[in-house]
Amino acid sequence: MTSFGRFVAAARARGTLVVQPRMGFSDPARMRAGLLATKGAADAVAGTLTIDSYTRVGDEPAAVRALNADVPLNGYPITSYSPGTSRWVLDGIPGPDFPVQVRHGSASPQRIVSALARLGLTATEGGPVSYCLPYGRTPLVDSVRNWQQACEQLAALRAEGAEPHLESFGGCMLGQLCPPGLLVAISALEGIFFHRAGLRSISLSYTQQTSPAQDRQAVRALRRLAAELLPDTDWHVVVYTYMGVYPRSPHGARALLERSAELAVRAGADRLIVKTAAEAHRIPTVAENTQALRIAARAAARTTAPAGADGHDHADNPVYAEARALVDAVLDLDADLGKALLKAFEHGYLDVPFCLHPDNAGRTRSHIDAAGRLTWSDIGALPIGRVTAQRGARLTAGGLYDALTYIQRRYDEAPAPRSAPGWQRAADDEHAHDLLEV
Repeated sequence: MTSFGRFVAAARARGTLVVQPRMGFSDPARMRAGLLATKGAADAVAGTLTIDSYTRVGDEPAAVRALNADVPLNGYPITSYSPGTSRWVLDGIPGPDFPVQVRHGSASPQRIVSALARLGLTATEGGPVSYCLPYGRTPLVDSVRNWQQACEQLAALRAEGAEPHLESFGGCMLGQLCPPGLLVAISALEGIFFHRAGLRSISLSYTQQTSPAQDRQAVRALRRLAAELLPDTDWHVVVYTYMGVYPRSPHGARALLERSAELAVRAGADRLIVKTAAEAHRIPTVAENTQALRIAARAAARTTAPAGADGHDHADNPVYAEARALVDAVLDLDADLGKALLKAFEHGYLDVPFCLHPDNAGRTRSHIDAAGRLTWSDIGALPIGRVTAQRGARLTAGGLYDALTYIQRRYDEAPAPRSAPGWQRAADDEHAHDLLEV
């Protein structure tokens, strides 16, 4: 079986950022073609098999009805196709130089994990918090139980000689307007949850936000926490290109993707989940995914990490201070981390701004300050009062809209490069880069 963690470590050793799409199609032939096309797109590419929404919520009958009616789904229905069909999709594709990860979004992932294991796949992602709160109304207590079982299913593969890999989606809560300290804390806590369930190959995530400087602090804080909290573990950090309202212009979309690749390299991440120029309009094609991988890989290759940097901040890092305070407070609630997570949300020690899930207290609020940093306007009951300052800014409906579209407007309104039109240009535009690197 292919080791996802070993593949990322090998790329790290030769100084190459792993790039990966978020790609899934319901048609088996198209899914196979997509995997084959992305496999050779860059020096280090991880394959993705993204699952559809019906499968995500366990509604296989609806997925089967759609397939029988030739209605395209927004992903691959791994539990509805026969194992033989899925083996044909994957035949000859996964290997040491191209691991395939299953991405899904489910708060009840046991059937998905069983299906991927039957196919010889060993890498997936999610988490008890990050695949529950943003996606529906599944009670958090059920998600914690389901994810405990799924982690144990994955960990059991180690007895068969595999090294299963699980990536926390915790750094991507709601995609935007969640201050980095909370994103880092949730990702770290889910990583500890995975470790305690027996997994030893883990990745922690962080999604690009509104301030490059703050984002670098966040990725370095996540690396530092992983080093402190995940002993005897093969871990790495994965950055997501911005998950919120995406630029509508080709030049804005490309610039944002390039900045995310630069962030990954400069802050010490090892893998990047890319987005395409089509993100603001529709589901991307195979060709658009492939081109995004190439653009990101080129941007990473021409970016130099700071000399002597190890990805850690040894000076004051406000994101680390917030995240460490949150992690410590949650770990102190109960020796059983699943129970501790439930208590943390009950007490408001973890509270995601603008999240409407019934188990989220909903007392925290955030805003984008004058420097472009994502900061707290109300910390609710978060135990970070001693390490952060509330700004007291009240967010009106108009202010919320401005915050949600901040990145889209900032990148779309930057000057388009003169060297070549649109998404296809190959040259950098240093002037635009300066405008966007705040």
